[in-house]
Amino acid sequence: MTKTIVLSTGNVVSSGPSIIRKNGAYRSNLELTSSLRNNIREAKEEFANTAAENGQTNGNGTQTPVSVWTEEDGDVLYVPRINWQYGGLQEEPSQYDITVKLFYLATGTSSSTRVKHTREALSLVQKELRIQQVDLLIISFPGMSFEGDCEWEADKQNAGQGNDEEELPTWSALELLQKEGLVKNMGIAEYGSEKLTRLLERAALKPTVDQINIKNCCNVPPPLVELAKKHNIELLVHTDCTDILPKGTLRELLGQGPQGAGVLADKGSNSPGLRGDLIPQWVIKYTAVVRDRGVIENKGYFAGAELRDA
Repeated sequence: MTKTIVLSTGNVVSSGPSIIRKNGAYRSNLELTSSLRNNIREAKEEFANTAAENGQTNGNGTQTPVSVWTEEDGDVLYVPRINWQYGGLQEEPSQYDITVKLFYLATGTSSSTRVKHTREALSLVQKELRIQQVDLLIISFPGMSFEGDCEWEADKQNAGQGNDEEELPTWSALELLQKEGLVKNMGIAEYGSEKLTRLLERAALKPTVDQINIKNCCNVPPPLVELAKKHNIELLVHTDCTDILPKGTLRELLGQGPQGAGVLADKGSNSPGLRGDLIPQWVIKYTAVVRDRGVIENKGYFAGAELRDA
């Protein structure tokens, strides 16, 4: 039996100083894990009084039981539970540029499964922001990076990364999202000149954006610049971490440790919590920018994982 666990951060823009921020580029994996811990802590505090009033404690009378601050809907467990009535944007959706970036985390996944995950992730963002369409969906496949001693070496190494036989069918299947009006434009992440050429040769829908991290090689490879210019593809740089939610990090986050949420039982122990093999599947990052002012009003993450019987 498989259970889906959906984690959420809420709006990290309004979360205050409790989210750790560092000087310089702020990697998304640090922002994600810090924001998840913060949101879980706030949910526990929010429901603590209700639990005490109802006599719901975990034996010692101090801890808020997991069932109080999480929510189960069929085979989906929301961590923490989401109060959807507080979602939405302050102005009309037409006043915003809304970008989402979807990180596929598991390898060996079929295109149909990835499309299913994409629809699930997009529906969460739509519900959170109360929108019907996102302006840009950027897809990030696992096993991709842009690293090397120079831009030429990074581009060369990138050519052999990932798995075209998984990525190209997924991209083609995702084209339907644009036809349905759920997505206005689609982009790709971490595609060098050779990877992008192979995508353009086989895909009916070309990406409007190629987002790359050039932290280690400093410059964009000239062949990629030429190819993007030829096909009118905008090149964007980012500081996101490709391995945004490792399996060990997620288990620690939900486990019984000092900073754990207490949702999962410790392996090989009699501790309370859910048991099984936890496999991160995807993370979606969303950003809503007020178009006229260039101000980020809403930014957050959802993450999806599968808990499979051991």
